[in-house]
Amino acid sequence: MTDPQTQGATPASSANPASSASSVSSTTPGSPGSSGDVIPFRQAVRAWFGISLQTFGGPAGQIAVMQRTLVEEKRWIGQQRFNHALNYCMLLPGPEAQQLAIYVGWLLNGTRGGLVAGTLFVLPGMLALLALSAVYVIWQETSLVVALFAGIAPAVLAIVAQAVIRVAKRSLTHPVYVALAVAAFAALALFAVPFPVVVAVAALVGWTIHRFRPALVKKGGGHGADDGPAPLISDDALHHATPSWRSAGKILAVGLAAWWLPVAAVALLTGTDSVFTTQGLFFSGTALVTFGGAYAVLAFVAQQAVQTYGWLTPGEMVRGLALAESTPGPLIMVVQFVAFLGAFRDSGPLTPWAGALLGALLTTWVTFVPCFLFIFLGAPYIERLRHNAAISAALTGITAAVVGVIANLAVYFAQHTLFDATSVWIRGPLHVQVPVIGSLDLLALAITAAALVMTFVLRWPMLRILGVCALLGIASLLLP
Repeated sequence: MTDPQTQGATPASSANPASSASSVSSTTPGSPGSSGDVIPFRQAVRAWFGISLQTFGGPAGQIAVMQRTLVEEKRWIGQQRFNHALNYCMLLPGPEAQQLAIYVGWLLNGTRGGLVAGTLFVLPGMLALLALSAVYVIWQETSLVVALFAGIAPAVLAIVAQAVIRVAKRSLTHPVYVALAVAAFAALALFAVPFPVVVAVAALVGWTIHRFRPALVKKGGGHGADDGPAPLISDDALHHATPSWRSAGKILAVGLAAWWLPVAAVALLTGTDSVFTTQGLFFSGTALVTFGGAYAVLAFVAQQAVQTYGWLTPGEMVRGLALAESTPGPLIMVVQFVAFLGAFRDSGPLTPWAGALLGALLTTWVTFVPCFLFIFLGAPYIERLRHNAAISAALTGITAAVVGVIANLAVYFAQHTLFDATSVWIRGPLHVQVPVIGSLDLLALAITAAALVMTFVLRWPMLRILGVCALLGIASLLLP
């Protein structure tokens, strides 16, 4: 896998012909020409469509695909410029890879470029997961489907465990941050502290560390010079857009209308107590607290969707994550599966299938539309905030806490994958979910062990691991 922070990459032989560079020579580097586009719009659409079909492997893989395509091969944007956009997208709630696509699309082709890049980034995964959700609803009770998910769920457990280790190696650069990660894990796993509170406290701790011990704040590495032709958007170029209160007000008005009008329409047509309104409001709120990537917020989503709303079971949450892992696009797309099942089982005045479709599409809409609003509203200002130490410090605190959050998610999945029953142990402020030892699933344990070997010893790619584990689950049908 290509590292998104790779420096000095050599471009492909077809990258950035001289004619392309000369076509923007009359403008400020990195600024749109007279047409408003740094590159031809049709060319950009083709590139984003190609990227959208390769967005497997979570945010690391998705960012690597964009880095290889846009920075190394096409030479449309410089490495430092790409990293700057990525760093600030990580500050925002929501899937940072999709927001990075919107940001770069905006740099290359303005608002329409951002809209196309962000939409294409999620469209293939949305359609694929919608189809897989329907397949699951139809055949979930058959022995073949049960065996298939019995194999896939342990693979997801191994993938989440790998995510904990990767994020920890990158984020926990000092014992203070290790302590912050442990505290976040304890807050969620032992005291049932709400996820948004953990995020807010982590940001405050990060800022406090910067304020009183600035030497502990993680510094970004230097950036080597890019080899090959100069990128169309250079590392030092500023975007032509000038931030203003007037333009921000227009973007905010249009963005909020696009975000909330569908929710209001659903509430009027189906009632404020309908599952559709509840899902629209809940996932709109989730979109505002999805810091640190999908893994960080999934424990919160799983807790609410399973325990509070009863839209699906813990095992189905794991299966939905497995489906999202096997399709392109952001992992947070799993919320579409959650909404599909919840609305199918409580469709109100609609037929189950119509309800499932409405719930899934509304949830997808309120999850991803805010990403466009955040980028279009903030990008002109972000362009002029490249060295804001306070913001970077808050991000460092959140990133450290995310390690504990993902570890809590791993424990949650392990309990519901390896055991058939769990119980809640409450003593004062302690609120701990523990497995029933006698309900240990030996088959799940064996496949989990195989998945861990494939992940950490053989270092196989994610899709291969999912495929092999699925075959192991199906093979279990042959057991007596």
